[in-house]
Amino acid sequence: MKLEILSYQQQFSVPLEEAWRFFVDPHNLATITPPELGLKVTSQTDSLTYAGQIITYTVTPYFGIPIRWITEITHLQEPFLFVDEQRFGPYRFWHHQHRFSKGKNGGTIVEDRVHYMLPAYPLGSLMVGRIVRSKLENIFAFRSKVLKERLGSK
Repeated sequence: MKLEILSYQQQFSVPLEEAWRFFVDPHNLATITPPELGLKVTSQTDSLTYAGQIITYTVTPYFGIPIRWITEITHLQEPFLFVDEQRFGPYRFWHHQHRFSKGKNGGTIVEDRVHYMLPAYPLGSLMVGRIVRSKLENIFAFRSKVLKERLGSK
């Protein structure tokens, strides 16, 4: 089984607490996801994330076919870390760490680290591994652009 890893870091001009509030509001996830993925939060969610929270979505990554995705917030250390893990969805394994730290001049550094594994290994990885990785890289590129507009970039 091959565990893939994606890592991203971005610095914003807003204070740590403001960046944290934006990221822990589940309603903002659709804002930072490319529209062509059709991400919709389908569960009723609080405006702030908490450990143990279950969030359900639909997403249409390929051919307009909706896929259900269920994640759980497994760890939360306000305002420095939260982790979402897939409970049901398109991956065999999904673990996404969001880390926050104070940056220069009162800004914030946000680090994302995603560990994921595709289903049906090794066949799934051989057939669609590059396609999925490219799609994830495009999602994070879109997210980076939107976050620069929303939170300012350093």
